[in-house]
Amino acid sequence: MEYDGERDAPAGAAWWRTVTVIVLALAAAIVLVGLIVTLGGANRERDRALTLQRHSYDVMILARTLSATIARSEASLGRYVISSDRSQGQLYFEGWTLAGSQIDRLHQLTIDNADQDPAIDRLRAAYQARGEELSITALSTRYGKNKQALARFNLLRNAASLVAIDRELDGIMVRERRLLEDRVSRATDSVERSSRIAGVLAVFGVLLVLGAVMLGWMSMTAVEERIRARADADAARERAEALAAAVTDATAELRVQEAKLRQVQKMEAVGQLTGGIAHDFNNMLAVVLGGLELARRHVDGGRAGLLRHLDSAMDGANRAAALTRRLLVFSREEALKPEPIAIGALIADMSDLLDRTLGDGITIEVHHAAADWLVRADRVQLENVLLNLCVNARDALDGRGTIRIGTAARTLGEGELMHGAAGDHISLSVADDGCGMAPEVAERAFEPFFTTKESGKGTGLGLSQIFAFVRQQDGDIVIDTAPGRGTTVTLYLPRDRSSDIAATHDEAPALPDRQRDGLDILVVEDDPRVLAATVDALVELGHRVVPCNDPLAAPTLLDAHPDIDLLLSDVLMPNQTGPEMVAGLRHRHPHVAVLFVTGFAGEAGAVDLAGHFVLRKPFTLARLEQALAEATHGQRRPPEGIAA
Repeated sequence: MEYDGERDAPAGAAWWRTVTVIVLALAAAIVLVGLIVTLGGANRERDRALTLQRHSYDVMILARTLSATIARSEASLGRYVISSDRSQGQLYFEGWTLAGSQIDRLHQLTIDNADQDPAIDRLRAAYQARGEELSITALSTRYGKNKQALARFNLLRNAASLVAIDRELDGIMVRERRLLEDRVSRATDSVERSSRIAGVLAVFGVLLVLGAVMLGWMSMTAVEERIRARADADAARERAEALAAAVTDATAELRVQEAKLRQVQKMEAVGQLTGGIAHDFNNMLAVVLGGLELARRHVDGGRAGLLRHLDSAMDGANRAAALTRRLLVFSREEALKPEPIAIGALIADMSDLLDRTLGDGITIEVHHAAADWLVRADRVQLENVLLNLCVNARDALDGRGTIRIGTAARTLGEGELMHGAAGDHISLSVADDGCGMAPEVAERAFEPFFTTKESGKGTGLGLSQIFAFVRQQDGDIVIDTAPGRGTTVTLYLPRDRSSDIAATHDEAPALPDRQRDGLDILVVEDDPRVLAATVDALVELGHRVVPCNDPLAAPTLLDAHPDIDLLLSDVLMPNQTGPEMVAGLRHRHPHVAVLFVTGFAGEAGAVDLAGHFVLRKPFTLARLEQALAEATHGQRRPPEGIAA
């Protein structure tokens, strides 16, 4: 029996060992499975946490990118308003469109977070409101209203829509950051719970648990380092892109300002040259006209041939005088002065200017059928419109051909014009038989900066300025063109019924007895020829004259001749200008009337001549006599801000 017992004992021990091994193996398997499950769950939670972290980072990065895109777009709009550079306007449009797509992307990224939906809706509403405000500023710039556009742009810097955009973007990032912190906290709790379970199981499998923990720790560290490295790289890339954009913008702005400065300098030089030529030319014309009229008064009636030649000379001098006046108008900027205008007379007055501008290869045909209807507009603006249309027609004809200018009186009904009200209109058309325009080109003809001319031969602003002028007049403009058929541009301008153009006459007004008996006049003129001609003209009119060729000597002559009734002075003279001389004499001789005679007064006229009468060179004896009556008896006052 003991033998059997001893034999059974090893068998029992083996059985227990087998059971123990099985139990241990099962326990090890359970531990291993538990560790695998636990670590697998922990890994899944970690991966989910990392995914959610990346998602939150993407939301915050996109929000900051959207803010930067809106800022760059508005900066491009500001540069477009200041410089009228069409490329900057395109950058504004592209940037604003990109911002809209980024809002859509932001909505997609935050669709899993219901708390963000109201903020996204408010952000989209603020973006749309901001876009409408900025689009009005862009349209004002496009149609040449740069001052209005700049004032509006400055007002929009602190607009409620922009504040709302910044507020909503900040709110989105704050909520996403809180969500990120919550997600990280939950992921951390899950990992800690898994670690505690793994710690309990580690009693049965320390090495396996330690290895898994080590591996998990290394993995998490590597992932966190990758996240930090990615964030640092993204931030560095954004800083580099912002710096590059700032450098590019600064360089472009510098080039634009340099180009503007060069253009201003060129225009200033042209204006000075034009004004100087006109001044000297008018001085010569004053001598010519004065001498011719004096000679004409002393010619015997039987010398008809001489009179005919004298009349021709006076006509040519008058035409030259009209040309210099037109040069002065084009050489300086003046405020708009709307007035009733007869278009037929305006075209006739511009004939010499058009002939000289368009060249000998162009023939102009005028068909005037507008009767005596008038339009109300600024004369210089309307002349520039006609000149621009004729220049475009000449370019289409390649410098040789016929340009037809036509006017007509039209009564239009509702719907006949796309823009402008029904009623009486005057149509002004300029037609050529040139190359014409394709439909796609004609559709863009009025766009600012759009031109089909070669580089350096056109700015693309001519037709857009004409378009702005017509809209300002509440009229309409139509282009009829086709390739090979030529182009006809027709302007429809509303008829003006407020007043008629007053006919101007050179006849002298009826003069009081004091002037018919003759005035005592001090003439101050630095040019000896003009001084002599003016003195002879005044003597011819029966006045007593004291000549003076130096404005600095005028006070002494006035003291020596206390009976002087009127001071007749040139404006621009060496040593002292006429207005400066008069300003120094007013307190000593307040009773002396003042009449300025000038061909060109430059920039001084707008202020220094205010309140005094002005007679432009060249002048006739009749106009001189009329001006003397006006200056001595105050029959009229010159318009405020007159420039001689």
